[in-house]
Amino acid sequence: MVASKKELGLVVDKIKQTLPKGGVVLLKGDLASGKTTLVKEFVKSLGISDEATSPTFLIQNIYQNKVFHYDIYNQGLEKFLQSGLLEELEKDGFHFIEWADDRLEKIVREYGFELLTITIKIISDDKREYLYA
Repeated sequence: MVASKKELGLVVDKIKQTLPKGGVVLLKGDLASGKTTLVKEFVKSLGISDEATSPTFLIQNIYQNKVFHYDIYNQGLEKFLQSGLLEELEKDGFHFIEWADDRLEKIVREYGFELLTITIKIISDDKREYLYA
């Protein structure tokens, strides 16, 4: 699906349809592809007034115990696992993990979590392609 920033609601709807009771959303894409922007739009769609920001240096941000937002770019997968954050995925809600890779996807699948992987590709300044797996 190709969508502009104004059309992100379509991507949010796809997430909600695929994971109606919550689960793990692995976000893949280059720098500035819109991973955090998608999480911001999702948080807003739930009526949460918190401003979603990238947890790049914190590893995890939590929005009203409904949306859990992780960024493993700086710390890497090993730190994510060593910090016990894999266990966080057991909490009810939506868990967005930025900078996911195939190893993390395999681990999440092996643990049996409900999962959606979204790869975001930059098409233009205002358009992105969202590939679901």
